[in-house]
Amino acid sequence: MAPVAVGDVLPDGTLSCFDADDKVQQVSVHSLAAGKKVIIFGVPGAFTPTCSLKHVPGFIEKAEELKSKGVDEIICISVNDPFVMKAWAKTYPENKHVKFLADGSATYTHALGLELDLGEKGLGTRSRRFALLVEDLKVKAANVESSGEFTVSSADDILKAL
Repeated sequence: MAPVAVGDVLPDGTLSCFDADDKVQQVSVHSLAAGKKVIIFGVPGAFTPTCSLKHVPGFIEKAEELKSKGVDEIICISVNDPFVMKAWAKTYPENKHVKFLADGSATYTHALGLELDLGEKGLGTRSRRFALLVEDLKVKAANVESSGEFTVSSADDILKAL
């Protein structure tokens, strides 16, 4: 499947997270994005160096600036289970705006056409690193990295698209 691109309608799918009562919930991507301006960024894995030290912190640090430019939601997805995503989110106590959502079986990542086969490294199917700017389900920016890169999907890159 071709990767999601500018002009595409964001596919719907179901992701998982913990709610305020510490219960696992299934969340529709369209329910989070319909009628809103959202950033969805994907990372190859929770707790991995580039994801944990650069990609996620950039969106946390720039969240207020992104919100001031009309962004309603900032969503981080990874091919991990919701328990891992919950534990990872707790490592960012300063985070107020980034939602950590799990795509445990990579189903949504496949729907986006952004899967990455890291089986040779013992990591199975993961997500390519990316950042999407979406307005009312329409993809306005699709910044997708080449394997192993972190050059086009940062919070600063999305700010330029706003």
